[in-house]
Amino acid sequence: MADAVQTPVMDSLESANAKALKKLRKRQQKRGDIEKARVKKSKGKHINGSLGGDICIFILLSLLGIFMIFPLYYSIVQSFKPISELFVFPPKLYVLQPTGENFSNLFKVAGNLWVPFSRYVFNSVFITIVITLMHVFVVCCCAYVLSKCPKIPGYKFANQLIVTSMLFTSTATWIMQFVIMAKMGMINTYWAMILPNVATSMGLYLMRQNMSTINDAIIDAAKVDGAGAFRTCWQVVIPNQKPAIATLIIFVFQGAWNIQGGALVYREDLKTLPTIMTQIAASGIARQGIIYASAVVLMIPPLVIFLIAQSNVMETMANSGMKD
Repeated sequence: MADAVQTPVMDSLESANAKALKKLRKRQQKRGDIEKARVKKSKGKHINGSLGGDICIFILLSLLGIFMIFPLYYSIVQSFKPISELFVFPPKLYVLQPTGENFSNLFKVAGNLWVPFSRYVFNSVFITIVITLMHVFVVCCCAYVLSKCPKIPGYKFANQLIVTSMLFTSTATWIMQFVIMAKMGMINTYWAMILPNVATSMGLYLMRQNMSTINDAIIDAAKVDGAGAFRTCWQVVIPNQKPAIATLIIFVFQGAWNIQGGALVYREDLKTLPTIMTQIAASGIARQGIIYASAVVLMIPPLVIFLIAQSNVMETMANSGMKD
């Protein structure tokens, strides 16, 4: 008797699941057809409606691109200049006698420290990797709840709080962070640099907006199949968020790589690479070349991460302000 009652229930669940998937496929196919028609219709047309408008947009974007890439170019050029060219006025935007002396002096000074230079490298790499992994995990879990669980208490308040917190910089919370870390006994530990950066309002907002574009029919189908909230998040939603996660990794990695202990870390063997580079570069006017060399060295890892994941940035930013 129980089997006879259970069979119609299972059949109805499977039927509802099949209808939801069929409806989703039709919707995706319709969206694809509309996009193809839009692309086909836009071929041969100007972006701004006229050739002159396109030329103006191109010139404006070119100027903005030059403005943004100029500091990177200037740092690289200055790092290869000898001392005799660094203090020439007006400064030249090219090198007459390129040399690698600034880089050799940088690593020579770093090698004479009483703490091995490899220790600072390890500290930065370890802290950056831990922060990036923990940040992605925490932000993805929270973003799923805030975008796909509207029935939880305080749902609207939490979303408004995230948007409001984006108005404040991290500097406004330094005193509170120090008090909390001191009371928890985390001063002069790795956790003093890791915990304050495990989650950010910007990363949470970015992931929440992207997860909002996921169709609810997919989540309902996963629930019908017996998947819980955690399994639905990581096996259904997260695989569709790879571009957003790649963009999040770029931002988090850049911020974590540039972390300095500040007032939270005083032990020399726990300091990060940016901290020691700043100390080396702040030793006088004779080390101006080392300042630019250290800047170039520190920008290499974030630049590599960006070049690897840059194809996902524009797609994520285009979707972050849209909701299906």
